[in-house]
Amino acid sequence: MVRSPDTLDRLLALAAFAGLAVAAGCSLLSPPERGNGPAAPAAPATSPSTSAVVLPPPVPPATPLAPAEPLAPSGSAPSARHSSELSPAARALLTQAQTQQSEGDALGAASTLERAVRIEPGNPTLWTELARLRLATGEAPQAESLARKAVALSSGNPRAQSEAWRVVAESLKAQRRNAEAREAEAHADAEG
Repeated sequence: MVRSPDTLDRLLALAAFAGLAVAAGCSLLSPPERGNGPAAPAAPATSPSTSAVVLPPPVPPATPLAPAEPLAPSGSAPSARHSSELSPAARALLTQAQTQQSEGDALGAASTLERAVRIEPGNPTLWTELARLRLATGEAPQAESLARKAVALSSGNPRAQSEAWRVVAESLKAQRRNAEAREAEAHADAEG
């Protein structure tokens, strides 16, 4: 294969550059290593064609990372907070949903409550509030299902269980299942 003089000159220049880089301890193929401390300043390099000093670009100061919170092991005991108490995030979402509902934005309120449920899926208060919202929008079968979920989650909390049973009863009445509604009301009265 015949190569032009320009190609050979380029190859020789590239080989010379790679040789200089290797001699300087620089790797062209791997990324620079990152340490925990600030990077040590590199020694100024001189350009082969002139005697001018070429300085490396400035290195920005390292930003310390906040220590990560330790993860709770799976299967660990529940927190000391009672299951119907809300975290600050869930409380804020519940308040936002109540505001949205009072402004007539039932769809937005439902979306906000669903976000709160994703944050605290084991909290019966959120399920009960979502069930109430569904009942208010005419979705009685879904409201019943959500309220029954709240009943299941609220064992050991009579107040939350009573509230959930009341929403079950209301949703059953909306479905004209009055005998079952009376049973749900009896459960609510027994718990409350």
